[in-house]
Amino acid sequence: IDAVEYVNQFFKDKAQDASYLADLDKRAADEGVTNVLIMCDGLGNLGDPDGAVRTKAIENHFPWVEAAKRLNCKSIRVMAASKGSFEEQQKLVADGLSRLADYAAQMQMTVLVENSSGFSSNGLWLAGVMALMGIMGKPNCGTLPDFGSFHDYDRYRGVQELLPFAKAISAKSHEFDAEGNEVRTDYRRMMQLVVDAGYHGWVGIDYEGKSLPEPEGIHATKALLERVRAAIQASP
Repeated sequence: IDAVEYVNQFFKDKAQDASYLADLDKRAADEGVTNVLIMCDGLGNLGDPDGAVRTKAIENHFPWVEAAKRLNCKSIRVMAASKGSFEEQQKLVADGLSRLADYAAQMQMTVLVENSSGFSSNGLWLAGVMALMGIMGKPNCGTLPDFGSFHDYDRYRGVQELLPFAKAISAKSHEFDAEGNEVRTDYRRMMQLVVDAGYHGWVGIDYEGKSLPEPEGIHATKALLERVRAAIQASP
């Protein structure tokens, strides 16, 4: 493992603790590990229909942008939660993301949206939000496609729709067969989509299964990714 992604809930009281963050950054550097991003949860809905509540949610993310910068990360990962119709939620989320992206741009940081619950698990909806961000001139806003968080939406279609905006990837896994293949996601097919889209950045390992202890699930996912990478590199 040469890079890590952090989750703010694991050190939620340390966002503004400069000495803690400096020590964490040094420990990673000493091990030759790159800090990639911080996943930000529990900070409010960036697309809340109530303007004041939405503003508060945006501002709640500010300390984590700063913390990510202190850790030499390039990005924070956010969720795109809202309420209302398909189009209403797109506009509300675009407003929240735009304002957060403006703040992040001051520190040369990127804001990434992961497909998760609600409309964000609809690839067409989230791609539409990204199109709005492009119109609004926010190049530091992108996506973090998660293989396994599209729910009823076709995961291959969803990833393909989000790849044009992707600045990180999450290889979600739950369960493996006897050959070590993920049973819900065809990793060869999925990673071929990723490579064909021109993405060659970090791929995060995200094991959420119950059949293996977490460390074993992480190693199984890593081994699968390495096997798929070798197969893609060997293909004509």
